[in-house]
Amino acid sequence: MKLLIEKIKLALLKRSGISQKKKDHASWEAKGYRKEPAVTFIIQSHDKSLQVCHVLPKLRQYANAEIIVIDDGSKAEHTQRLAAALTGANEFLLRANDLFENVTYDKAIRLANGRYIALMQDDDDFDGIGWVKRAVSLFEQHPEMAILGGKGGLDIAFEDDRQWAHGGPSMAAGDFSFVTAVNRAPMWLNKELFRQHLHHIDFRFAPFQFDDYELCARTWLCGLQVGWYDAAFRSLTAGGMRLWNNDFTREQSERNGRLLYQLYATQREEIARRVAAARRILHQS
Repeated sequence: MKLLIEKIKLALLKRSGISQKKKDHASWEAKGYRKEPAVTFIIQSHDKSLQVCHVLPKLRQYANAEIIVIDDGSKAEHTQRLAAALTGANEFLLRANDLFENVTYDKAIRLANGRYIALMQDDDDFDGIGWVKRAVSLFEQHPEMAILGGKGGLDIAFEDDRQWAHGGPSMAAGDFSFVTAVNRAPMWLNKELFRQHLHHIDFRFAPFQFDDYELCARTWLCGLQVGWYDAAFRSLTAGGMRLWNNDFTREQSERNGRLLYQLYATQREEIARRVAAARRILHQS
């Protein structure tokens, strides 16, 4: 019945020619939509709308950007707060039903128009936008770099008896280095290199855990590079995985650690060789 009433109401509005809001091309252009932003910020969020709203004004300081917030299974109050806060023409809310990072990041990457994409978390905080300008500059200096991490640079180490994977520090001296792998967040992508060579985040690692390591390993084997710099992020609160998914995280770590081992243990020497070669060239320049 409600659908029928709505149909009659809209038919009367159409016939009368009366519109509640005047829309024309000039009003659309006034919104200031950017078709080709330099940067896309993608924030994964679950029940942390206050934290996301805290960083939105900071992200808007980088004018040539778009913002995509993934609302992944949040309570209604958080969804409503995010919808009200994302007011810009280049600000979008992507709603998902508790699918976690693997699937939702991959979907959002396909929506992004930025040349460079920053994958972020809902507990991230920072001062200013120097970390954005630095990342864009590093991508311009290193055109074969597909991934740039701002949190930690890692080596992927395997314990053969348990088929386990974990990260260990591998920072070179200075504020930038090529590394075996990085984890989120932030985790930057060169959108065009991702599209041409990497194509997707590996869904075998869904719903989360170690898909970022896998993407980095695949990047090196594709002949591309993974870099690290210090984005100087700090945490607004405990991350969602630690807040709500401790047991699930352990389960996924065991499952995906074995999978990562199966996929890349025999290629770790080749990955290490490529990382070392990239570092030599960097240090000679």
